[in-house]
Amino acid sequence: MKKLAQLIASIAVTQTVGDTAIEITSITADSRKVSPGALFVAVKGVNVDGHSFIDKAVAAGASAIVAQKLPEKTVEGVTYVLTPDSAVALGYLASEWWDNPSRKLKLVGVTGTNGKTTIATLIYEMARLMGYKAGLLSTVVNYVDTEAVAATHTTPDPLELNSLLHKMVEAGCDYAAMEVSSHAAHQHRISGLTFAGGVFTNLTRDHLDYHKTFDAYLAAKKSFFDSLPADAFALTNIDDKNGEVMLQNCNARKKSYSLRRPADFVGRIIEQRLDGTLMQFNRLEVETMFVGRFNAYNLTALFGTCVLLGWNTEKILLNMSRLVPVAGRFQTVRSPRMGYTAIVDYAHTPDAVVNVINTIREIVGNTASIITVVGAGGNRDKGKRPIMAHEAAKLSDRVILTSDNPRDENPRQIIRDMEEGLDTPQLRRRTLTVTDRAEAIRVATVLAHRGDVILIAGKGHENYQEINGVRHHFNDKEELENIFREE
Repeated sequence: MKKLAQLIASIAVTQTVGDTAIEITSITADSRKVSPGALFVAVKGVNVDGHSFIDKAVAAGASAIVAQKLPEKTVEGVTYVLTPDSAVALGYLASEWWDNPSRKLKLVGVTGTNGKTTIATLIYEMARLMGYKAGLLSTVVNYVDTEAVAATHTTPDPLELNSLLHKMVEAGCDYAAMEVSSHAAHQHRISGLTFAGGVFTNLTRDHLDYHKTFDAYLAAKKSFFDSLPADAFALTNIDDKNGEVMLQNCNARKKSYSLRRPADFVGRIIEQRLDGTLMQFNRLEVETMFVGRFNAYNLTALFGTCVLLGWNTEKILLNMSRLVPVAGRFQTVRSPRMGYTAIVDYAHTPDAVVNVINTIREIVGNTASIITVVGAGGNRDKGKRPIMAHEAAKLSDRVILTSDNPRDENPRQIIRDMEEGLDTPQLRRRTLTVTDRAEAIRVATVLAHRGDVILIAGKGHENYQEINGVRHHFNDKEELENIFREE
């Protein structure tokens, strides 16, 4: 338990009504989770306004309310605290409740459209290889040292986030890496956290169903860098046109990485294959198990982060050679009998699809066919659907349009939206439509010959397919392995 006065000392307060010396037993922003003695924070969310549930929270036993406005009727014995933005306040209250765990770790946040999961996970893996205990907060899985904790969002809500960071501190972790999504930045889920550094990967069209405009999406990402403290580092990809924009109002130490331009950390591809890449980082050579220019950027960002964290350069390079790709990120599976290669990748934006296909083409040249299986998620940005289909068909020898996670939409309608991007007879001729994803993967394997490459894009590590709001078990890699057993 903590005194309310201690908790609210960390937030901006415009008015208090009632006693702030009371003891608080718990904090929640969900009125269904209120217990006697709780502090209820009324947050105005995307779909629901928590202020509508203040009376319900009080009836359930809340001793204190943090809100942006007083309810029409206050209840005697309940303390009301007004603040300009209760979403921001929730982050600071959560940090204070859990004894500010981010101040006791070196926490690195990674943001951008593509590469967040890979870079955050590799920072975590590198910290462990360097001999430190570390934590991870990612789309795929969270880790408290070696303990895996299921991930439900790219960035959890402030209470869960600080709880996990607190567990990391208790487990003796020195470092933590986390993905910082645009949703999390916009919704202030990271408010109250103290970061040792931030990394920017790139910015391409994504999440416009939520942000509505690209400028709003950029602003959400940029707000993370604007909030970094002066003693943190801000590492940005200056090959991306928005890389330097991220640093415009940043007070942290500004650092850059690049594959094409002079920068603080320069990566260079020496030789690449489907199973690895020989690279240089600031002219220091290392063999890696990663493939593709996009991964070269990820590894260069990783190298820069490790140096900025103060780790030994020789040990960094040695351990980078030991790292393995993140599940569902350019994950290579080879047919043992038929001799073709399949690649499972999370690419779910037009830019990511282009990057993966171009990478495959760079490696195999024109001697092999590329067969791409791709879909688009339901209830998400519809504008990218025809773009993804167009780019996939333009760059591949054959394309199979199929379901991704249709969610509440008709999968056939999603595919029809994608087909609008097939704006020439040539693109239409090389494209098939197979609505069932398992069958689409099977068709791709039938079309493939020895030496060809199948790209299965969009779902990567996911082990489910969401149809009409219900999640069914489905994993692209498992589907491939089942087919291999039958060949």
